[in-house]
Amino acid sequence: MNHAPGFLAIVNDAKTRVKELNFRDVKERLDAGEKFTLVDVREDNEWERGHLPGAIHLGKGVIERDIETSVPDKSATIVLYCGGGFRSALAADNLQKMGYKNCISMDGGWRSWTDAGFPMESTK
Repeated sequence: MNHAPGFLAIVNDAKTRVKELNFRDVKERLDAGEKFTLVDVREDNEWERGHLPGAIHLGKGVIERDIETSVPDKSATIVLYCGGGFRSALAADNLQKMGYKNCISMDGGWRSWTDAGFPMESTK
């Protein structure tokens, strides 16, 4: 996917402040039973087509508004993902600005997860 230069600039800036984990590392942590909140920040229609097992949906357009209700503990580990790891980096950066201490963006996102044949859930 070709992204606009301005978008890539803000994503790259956010990534200087955000911890990232490769999608395979996230899968290993899930398989090991590690406890964290998995948040899908994609659009509603993307979520409905499929999402990672156990994820909650807080789209990038509303996550800052709704995160404190869904995840009130600002020390909780939150792993965010989107289609490829760009929107999730932006969301993680904003959550850190709100005081969340353990935000992680899943590098590779939904596309890499599904390309690897990892499990998914669907709401349809």
